[in-house]
Amino acid sequence: MQPHQLSSGDVIADRRADYARMLEEGGEPGAAAELMEQALELAPAWAAGWYRLATYREKAGKAEAAIEAYRNTLALDPEDIFGSALKLALLGDIATPDRPPSRYVERLFDDYADRFETALVEKLDYSVPQKLAALVSATGRHYACAVDLGCGTGLLGPEIHGRVGRLEGFDLSQNMLAKAAEKAVYDHLAQADLSLASDLSGLFADRPRGRADLVTAADVLMYLGNLESVFAIIDDLAGAGADLAFSVEDAGEGETFHLAPSLRYAHSEAYVTMLLARHGFEILDIAKTVIRKDGGKPVAGILFLTRKPA
Repeated sequence: MQPHQLSSGDVIADRRADYARMLEEGGEPGAAAELMEQALELAPAWAAGWYRLATYREKAGKAEAAIEAYRNTLALDPEDIFGSALKLALLGDIATPDRPPSRYVERLFDDYADRFETALVEKLDYSVPQKLAALVSATGRHYACAVDLGCGTGLLGPEIHGRVGRLEGFDLSQNMLAKAAEKAVYDHLAQADLSLASDLSGLFADRPRGRADLVTAADVLMYLGNLESVFAIIDDLAGAGADLAFSVEDAGEGETFHLAPSLRYAHSEAYVTMLLARHGFEILDIAKTVIRKDGGKPVAGILFLTRKPA
């Protein structure tokens, strides 16, 4: 988050906001909301302040008041770097978006990059890279070119590096890409927004379509919602006979996806298999497993290994 978002620009408003945060951390969200309201009287154009007020009101059980504050946040922040639209959808104020705001996801992971691996691997028991790599290894193939979509800090790269000739990684967050570069296993790293099919210069600039015989996406698709466009991108990347290995959060029964309280999307097995069939991918293996913890509770996921016909 940028400094101008952390500060209202008014010293007194900032001081009240700091006290409000302490009240919320002390288990008094209602009192925190009241003090935050006073801060916003002094700085009514502070988008980050409205977002904080919304979260305090939500924690205090004041849903309608929270909705009002999230709406104000969105009005002041049209790019929606805070993900207010996702919050409004969870509160039933608007329909669930097909995808999260790109700036929200980019800011989330830019802020998270330095502590990402410690938080995810050591504290949340994240295991998708190892489990996906095991599925890929079971094919016995050596791949000429692998494309790791949403590579993040590069946790999957070292797991599959020995099975590929050239390894490319793409991510929306520049800070995450910088961390991936430190691992020195990727031959090429570039920024790309998988949610915007119209802006894929990072994936295809000076590089042929159909170049990959392995495409991976570890814990990426839960930030995309509707997966139709990303499967079209994967279809363009994958050559004949290419393998595709990826994970989703498990939405359980049903034919579609939903937005979870974590602000991530969960997808049903039926929905994913429908899209795979539409794009001509043959399913080689499906594994249901715990992919990490969230709030101390296991998060159910589904791993897929599929192949494009030769």
